[in-house]
Amino acid sequence: MKPRDMVIQEEDATRITQILTRFLGDSGAGEALLINRGGQLLAMDGVSRTLDTVSISALAAAAFSSTAAMAQLLGETEFTMLFHEGAKWSIHVSTVDKEAILLAVFDERTTVGMVRVFAKEAGRAVGAVLGEARARPRPAGEFAAPLNAAESGPAWTPPY
Repeated sequence: MKPRDMVIQEEDATRITQILTRFLGDSGAGEALLINRGGQLLAMDGVSRTLDTVSISALAAAAFSSTAAMAQLLGETEFTMLFHEGAKWSIHVSTVDKEAILLAVFDERTTVGMVRVFAKEAGRAVGAVLGEARARPRPAGEFAAPLNAAESGPAWTPPY
């Protein structure tokens, strides 16, 4: 699947943040990350604790992708939800749409059932916002044009 170019405008980002904030309040999860299937962080909300969002986003997307192969072996298109339980922290990863997934980090103050119920609701709401963003015509101007040869070269060359 080739991801479509998408521009998340300020109003989209605000709506997504509101959805994630409500999800955290309803579910009791501590962190919510919206990531694309390639592992790029699109949005996040939650308590401020040290969380390597770049690494966790990439690893969650890779885990989600690898389970798709297992699902196909069982005749499924994909598994729509993953759950990892640790001694202190747990992770719930679920499908938003064909291009995005929602990752929730939570502890013993809530249950996987609560997270699962509200993640499904939040996923539908975020999916609607992303669908609207993808349906918009691409903006004209510098962000819509492909890079030229000078722009696509290395940004920095080490001094040898």
